[in-house]
Amino acid sequence: MPNFSGSFSGRAISQTVVSLEDIPNHELHLATITGLQKSSDEHWKDSRITYWGVSDLVAGNGSQRGYFVNVHPNGDRDIGTFEGKVVTIGTQVTIEGTWKYVDGSGVFKGITGGGTYKGRMTSPTEVENGWEGKYELAAKARVA
Repeated sequence: MPNFSGSFSGRAISQTVVSLEDIPNHELHLATITGLQKSSDEHWKDSRITYWGVSDLVAGNGSQRGYFVNVHPNGDRDIGTFEGKVVTIGTQVTIEGTWKYVDGSGVFKGITGGGTYKGRMTSPTEVENGWEGKYELAAKARVA
């Protein structure tokens, strides 16, 4: 499995926050984030990531999970899931966790692999994220 890494700067295109009344400062956040990938791996260079995440936070700290899709310049896609944690210290919000592939289309059909991510919110609507991991393309997709 090849090792690879990359990063992206993304912007929220939708956000919803629900305040819960069970304990003080409990919120559920649902966000759609999109951005352009940067990577030295030609498979991911200039692909557009969109991810949908749900965060369950108490006083800005808690869990995060969701789904992502990378749309590559030729239209092929890779699809996966992620889960991690959100930590807020003062005004700085950081995110980190793990991700894994579920499937894809075109050359990415049958992709396997996963890795880690780590990032930060640079504003209430913008995120910077770095990631690394391993992947393997399915034999049929590589030949096609």
